[in-house]
Amino acid sequence: MSHKTQNNAPCWGSDAIAKTLNELDLRYIALNPGASYRGLHDSLVNFTHNDPQLLLCVHEEAAVAIAHGYAKVTGRAMGVALHSNVGLMHGSMGIYNVWCDRVPMLILGATGPVDATHRRSWIDWIHTSQDQGSLIRDFVKWDDQPGGVTATLHALVEGVSRAGTAPRGPVYINIDSALQEKALDAPLPDIDIARRGAPRAGAPAPDLVKVAAKLLSDAEKVVVLMGRMSRSATDWKLRIALIERLGAQVVTDFKTGATFPSAHVANVGRAGYFPDTQAKTAIAEADVIVNFDWLDFGGTLRSVFGDRPVPAKIISATLDVHNHRGWVKDGGAPAPADVAFLNEPDQVVAALAEALEARVPDPVPVLPIPAEIENGPMTPQDIAAIVRSALGKRSACLIRAPLSWTGEDWPVDNPYGSLGYDGGGGIGSGPGMAVGAALALRDEKSKLLALAVLGDGDFLMNASAIWTAVNQSIPLLIVVVNNHSFYNDEVHQESVARERNRPVENKHVGIVMNGPDIDVSSIAQGFGAVSYGLLSSPDEVKKAMIDALDVFDSGGVAVVEIEAAKGYAPSMENAMRSPG
Repeated sequence: MSHKTQNNAPCWGSDAIAKTLNELDLRYIALNPGASYRGLHDSLVNFTHNDPQLLLCVHEEAAVAIAHGYAKVTGRAMGVALHSNVGLMHGSMGIYNVWCDRVPMLILGATGPVDATHRRSWIDWIHTSQDQGSLIRDFVKWDDQPGGVTATLHALVEGVSRAGTAPRGPVYINIDSALQEKALDAPLPDIDIARRGAPRAGAPAPDLVKVAAKLLSDAEKVVVLMGRMSRSATDWKLRIALIERLGAQVVTDFKTGATFPSAHVANVGRAGYFPDTQAKTAIAEADVIVNFDWLDFGGTLRSVFGDRPVPAKIISATLDVHNHRGWVKDGGAPAPADVAFLNEPDQVVAALAEALEARVPDPVPVLPIPAEIENGPMTPQDIAAIVRSALGKRSACLIRAPLSWTGEDWPVDNPYGSLGYDGGGGIGSGPGMAVGAALALRDEKSKLLALAVLGDGDFLMNASAIWTAVNQSIPLLIVVVNNHSFYNDEVHQESVARERNRPVENKHVGIVMNGPDIDVSSIAQGFGAVSYGLLSSPDEVKKAMIDALDVFDSGGVAVVEIEAAKGYAPSMENAMRSPG
């Protein structure tokens, strides 16, 4: 808790709200300004004196994405303020990403006066909604629209607690503008915030640990699917210890980020957006399959076994059932389990490691730097190799990567080696998440390079987010892989054309961005970043990367735009052509 508020007592409802946000130790609130929370805005600036600090964003979706990236690094909720119904609608795609990614966030909403007699002509009427939270209720953990100032303070405390309770997620609190601008005629009661935090999760049931440990000990072939897991270095080491104790094979997922070292001999297949042939073969041959909160575990089993019963015993550890709703099917296909832990997966890893007396693992070797890429058109895989080579022995946090990359393109050796995708599978969150993650890395004085590798479509949808990074002196390096297309859909159109015996050469219509080509570098420069124009050879990229690393080290933002040949990793081809 920061407790940096001034000695003067709150005079307005928004003063009390700002004071509570300060005491909740929210470090930042990302926002695009709006009149529906003008009272709170004033109190944050003039009463708590920019604590929490306001991060001005050019668009609400970028504000949500920045808080999303911040939470992926820290595991802590950041604040976002969204203006009335219109700001909420702008930010809704980002909120959906946060929901699917299971990360915490406190979203502060506002509405025009609920009491119609207090509404200004026209503008307050179109910015006041009945049950505004219903816009996003199907993809937040909890929402509230308190009817008084004291109730609002309790809602804020409750919201932060709920957001941070596993399975984590966004919460939304809609604050009537009239409450913010209400004069306080008496002191408000203090709230005992210290006793209202997120509850500690219970330990895995001992009887289940015993059963699972015996199944694993007796098994000849164990395959562990590592999905959404923590970024704790301790948890990382325990995973290695458990896998080595079991002699198990490991399948990892590029959507959920780094969970296990790429150089470890236990890895099977490439960590992609879908399991490749090697991974599926290992799953098919296992006599025990362990599900550590794997995304769509049921769908993965279906891709291996079809509609046949799974012959292997299954151990599952996930709390995700608590967040499954009727509106969206993000929980995935139904999945069987012989031993089902209602715990976060790393809790179960720790319990099993202790039960099986797993020893501290030996250091895992680091994979070599890739060979030089010859001059010529660069595929996304070539770009990965060039960037890795340019970094040398320097470690990076890969905040985001193109859809065509796998763990083979970007191996990891620590929990921050990659952060995974955005959760909801939309486009446009990359720039904002890059800024938020880079902010967290800066604040934590991390030695990791904050690196995001984005497609041109993702970058262009919310490029304005990088202005906030420049404005706040957040060191960040963005590589834009520019193929002048929303290329994933070209693959889909080609698949449909072949199936229907229609012209494949028309696959680009309505997808390719040319006539004119978009000058990504100029856009980046317009928001204050350093950029180098469209680079079309490995030598040009290497030279730009040297300068970009200097820009990062001096606290700046660099955008390296690279001309990419259209292509994708072989392991993605069938997955991208398949339904879902």
